[in-house]
Amino acid sequence: MALSRPVDARHWAAINEASFVGGMRLLFWVCRVFGRWPFRVLLYPVLLWYVLTQGRARRASSTFLERAGAPSGVFGVLRHFASFAEAILDKMLLWGGLYDFNKVSLHGAEPLLRMIDEGRGALLVCAHLGNLDLCRALSLRTPGLKITVLVHTRHAQAFNNMLAKLDPRSQLNLMQVTDMTPAMAMALSERIERGEFVVIAGDRVPVSDHPRVAIAPFLGQPAAFPVGPYVMAAVLGCPMYALFATGAELHFECLRERVVLPRREREAALAGLAAQYAARLEHHVRRAPLEWFNFYDFWHLPGTETVHAAH
Repeated sequence: MALSRPVDARHWAAINEASFVGGMRLLFWVCRVFGRWPFRVLLYPVLLWYVLTQGRARRASSTFLERAGAPSGVFGVLRHFASFAEAILDKMLLWGGLYDFNKVSLHGAEPLLRMIDEGRGALLVCAHLGNLDLCRALSLRTPGLKITVLVHTRHAQAFNNMLAKLDPRSQLNLMQVTDMTPAMAMALSERIERGEFVVIAGDRVPVSDHPRVAIAPFLGQPAAFPVGPYVMAAVLGCPMYALFATGAELHFECLRERVVLPRREREAALAGLAAQYAARLEHHVRRAPLEWFNFYDFWHLPGTETVHAAH
């Protein structure tokens, strides 16, 4: 059933996700001592309270689940938030040294492994889907693999501090970014030349007053996607891959061996790249809708400088 009330139109960075994980330290202890099922027994009453009291997040979740073709009632939203809590637990287990890496499977990683051997770098465009910390943790276990993740995590500082107490390495290779400056572009270019990989999210509008986005179809509705990753790939002159995490799987897909933005057709090229990424994101989101963690109005079109992708 479609929701009649509008969902929250605030920017995602204004929504403090750390409030959701305030009790995760206790639940993490329960999981460590008693196992995952006792963790879940204690989790669901907390989740039920959260779903009932957090109207904005509840409506955003319901709207998304409906468009993704998943159950979108109260039970569906409860499962969605439970999946988010399980992902947070997995991050804590991962950085707490308790995660079973034997169950992790890689798909489409062979070209990147060859690039590591050849000392070549690439840009990875990720999404807020599943547990991307798996990729960073694996980089600590893979000789020659160095990753820099561009993030905007100040809205979740409490959770980051919690992970840092479990393992200080959880904060390594994170680069806080709001706008791409020439100095930052130069630093990233040097890392790519050294054969490192730069990871940037492709499913959240940049934190700035007038972000540039492309409007592309996503789950049947137009949505705003940042063009920054594609501009960055063109500037860095490196291959660009999509990275999607679902469950214990990491999927790597080549988007472009090299991004070229012709001056006269620049906007069309950016729109096409954003639409290609949005289509692949939709594919993986439909496979695992409960693992997409954007609890805000993703289809709100802000007052931005936009380029439109063809439907």
